[in-house]
Amino acid sequence: MTAGTPYSTLTPDLVLDAVGTCGLWPDGRLLALNSYENRVWQVGLEDSAPVIAKFYRPGRWSDAAIIEEHAFTQELAEAELPVVAPLAFGGHTLLHHGGFRYALTPRRGGRAPELEAIDQLQWLGRLIARLHLIGARAPFAHRGQLDRDTMVQQPMHAVLASSLLPTALHANYHAAATRLDAAIATRLEAVGPARQLRLHGDCHPGNVLWTDAGPHFVDFDDARTGPAVQDLWMLASSERAMDAVLEGYRQFRPFDHAELALVPALRAMRQLHYAGWIAARWHDPAFPAAFPFAAESRWWEQHVADLHELADALA
Repeated sequence: MTAGTPYSTLTPDLVLDAVGTCGLWPDGRLLALNSYENRVWQVGLEDSAPVIAKFYRPGRWSDAAIIEEHAFTQELAEAELPVVAPLAFGGHTLLHHGGFRYALTPRRGGRAPELEAIDQLQWLGRLIARLHLIGARAPFAHRGQLDRDTMVQQPMHAVLASSLLPTALHANYHAAATRLDAAIATRLEAVGPARQLRLHGDCHPGNVLWTDAGPHFVDFDDARTGPAVQDLWMLASSERAMDAVLEGYRQFRPFDHAELALVPALRAMRQLHYAGWIAARWHDPAFPAAFPFAAESRWWEQHVADLHELADALA
């Protein structure tokens, strides 16, 4: 295993052995699930329903940060929030095998929410408000914050250090990213300090699964400290949708409407971070296969144009 190929030794046999060491009986059925930051497998069992085995990317989070994420999801589950929390074995949820850290969770299926359906948006608003009531009880100690350093400056440096960015675009990219960073900083200062709480952190439609019983949240891998609106804006594609989400949200928790002015900055931070994430992970073989467009000059040309457009909008 190397920093560039962190999963080179993660074989199907190792996955099965890791599940077996927990006292479970894999039946040999493995299904690789769609995940790039980590590696996630559905593992069939002899005498019960399948489990999901998530192998954490080496070096991304400390053990303390992963355990803190697990504790948060368990706290939510104990409060009867519909979340998928990790299973404990011998009192531990963070497990180790073959040089990897991993966790097992129950398999919970579902379909994507209908983000044009007002009743579903209101339902999601109510659930996120309940999640935030729990999240506001205590701070994270190890998970970090949703801030410019994490979402802008580190990704920008990753892009500038990457061979993906064409040499001819270095100056243009640096100018665009720096300009956008300044616009984001100005917007954050103008809005003023927002109340910080523990968040899901990556609450996009792919991390909400809907069944006949309603929605449940999955994948708290990006849980961080930040403003409440971070868990709302990716589910609301229009002003009408946001109104519906907030209608549900306010049934359980007050919402500071000043935070809505943060949404353009949060959207810009996410877009800049996305390019930096791909650049930082490019040596992982899964990334060129999944994001081939990032090797094309025209994609970076468009990205630079997008950054300028976002800066204009924020200004």
